[in-house]
Amino acid sequence: MPARAATLTDVAKEAGVSLATASRALNGSERVVRAELHARTLEAAARLGYTPNAQAQSMARGSTDLVGLLVNDISDPYFSTIAAGLANAAEQHGLLVMLCSTGGRPERELELLAALRRQRGRAIVLAGSRTNDRAHLRELAAQVEPFTESGGRVAAISEPRLPVDTVVVDNRRGAHDLAVELAALGYRRPAVLTGPERLLVSRDRRDGFTAGWRKSADGEPFFLAEEFTRDGGFRAMQRLLDEHPEVDCAFAINDLMALGAMAACRERGVDVPGDLAVAGFDDISTLRDVTPGLTTVRLPLTEMGGMALDLVLNEADGKPRRRKVRGEVVVRESTPRR
Repeated sequence: MPARAATLTDVAKEAGVSLATASRALNGSERVVRAELHARTLEAAARLGYTPNAQAQSMARGSTDLVGLLVNDISDPYFSTIAAGLANAAEQHGLLVMLCSTGGRPERELELLAALRRQRGRAIVLAGSRTNDRAHLRELAAQVEPFTESGGRVAAISEPRLPVDTVVVDNRRGAHDLAVELAALGYRRPAVLTGPERLLVSRDRRDGFTAGWRKSADGEPFFLAEEFTRDGGFRAMQRLLDEHPEVDCAFAINDLMALGAMAACRERGVDVPGDLAVAGFDDISTLRDVTPGLTTVRLPLTEMGGMALDLVLNEADGKPRRRKVRGEVVVRESTPRR
């Protein structure tokens, strides 16, 4: 029969201290234990092979070493790369990351946020585009407020729509710069494959591209809206080829849509870039295996995860902080000079 695991009571008895003192020494507390008693308790715990209980530590400190990360889609390389950056940074601080996927559903985001609050996590990071749903934003803020009032920390990687520290991608500027570059390469009849209108990231990238194009060339881009996914890009490109064969370049709002668009071109026998140029946005890791290489706007996705963790670990008084991230246009084989 296996030996019984040592309990906190066993440690207190072995060290000759009270149960409360042993708990404060081993589980963490704002009340300081005298150095002599602290050392004695640690030595007793080591002799008995005692392992502190995570829940007890949480109750003593008011939180766990858990950081919750909510993303729209775990399978999307955009979010998985951000998650990797945050996890790497968390490891350096001895923190555990719990990754949760909302599936892009507002109600699921609220459910997961409430669940993380019940776990008494140390911090929560919300990664993913906000929407134009003001009611949902109010509900999110109502969930965030009691968590932060109880000592928890919240940050976002998105548009600055919540009263929390935020890593903000300058989506408009990135798309603007891409439009200017495509015009300089000689393209004159562009199309934009956008996501749903409710997604602010899609709206901002569409509007930024439009502004850059108007500044650099004549005419207006064509717009086709679809889901913010690989399959959405595939469907949007099929429609584009049917309805606007005169287009000479297509800007997909994100790289996943661009990959779907290129797949649709292959299926139709349309050569990229010979017949039609394609560009994306994000520079996800998957692009390393894509032929031709995709022109895109590179974001420092790994660093963005680390920036979000830095915000939740380093508090600041006053208004929510903004860490702006600018993208860099990377021209590859999918958009040769015309």
